Amino acid sequence: MDTLALILSIIGSLNWGLVGIFKFDLVAWLFGGQGSIFSRIIYTLVGLAGLWCISFLFRRNHIIEGE
Repeated sequence: MDTLALILSIIGSLNWGLVGIFKFDLVAWLFGGQGSIFSRIIYTLVGLAGLWCISFLFRRNHIIEGE
């Protein structure tokens, strides 16, 4: 679950980087615009992954180190 959340968070951050630098929304471009159901699903999954990643801040160090 952690790996999937990180992958989705990376996708979201790359997409926001493209929006910020080039005004290009890759997710919207790939899935038919910001309002399409597929884009909204991707945006929702990325948002949920970001919320999941917040839990990384509160975990004990031994979990991150793999002990």
